[in-house]
Amino acid sequence: MLSEKENTHISKFLSLVLRHKPDQIGIKLNENRWVNVEDLIILSGKAGVNFNFNELKHIVDTNNKKRFAFNDDCTLIRASQGHSVIINSGYEPQQPPEVLYHGTAIKNLDSIIANGLNKANRLHVHLSSDKETAVNVGSRHGKPVVLEILALQMHNDGFAFYLSDNKVWLTDNVPAKYLKAL
Repeated sequence: MLSEKENTHISKFLSLVLRHKPDQIGIKLNENRWVNVEDLIILSGKAGVNFNFNELKHIVDTNNKKRFAFNDDCTLIRASQGHSVIINSGYEPQQPPEVLYHGTAIKNLDSIIANGLNKANRLHVHLSSDKETAVNVGSRHGKPVVLEILALQMHNDGFAFYLSDNKVWLTDNVPAKYLKAL
């Protein structure tokens, strides 16, 4: 079994190649973001990051954020969301709840209040359905602040929302008029 340090190292590597730089090890994401598991294991090993199927399965099954998912027969794997490479997410637009949340660092607040939330180098803005998750996300970037998003109002005004495999809400941007700091 992998040590916690090895587990974290492989998980970060998987995030890199499945979300941002698949070409770094020579894999190609298909139109729905899937990669052949055998190819991933072999090409990762050639890049110096070694793991077997059971170790990969353990990482997927125990990741508290459910960052990765297998298809039904575990022959394909993908990152659940957070891609910066252009892909077809395969997600259908959905009606969001009335309110969603976004966690960020307080140092970003003035810019967000002025300009809204933008996806930056990602494909979507990530939103959560609960404040606790938003606080945890914001804590990764500094002193956290939680923003409340008027998601249903945005949806009614024509903005598309998608729900990822790991229950993160996604949208292209959040104009400032739809948010407030809590």
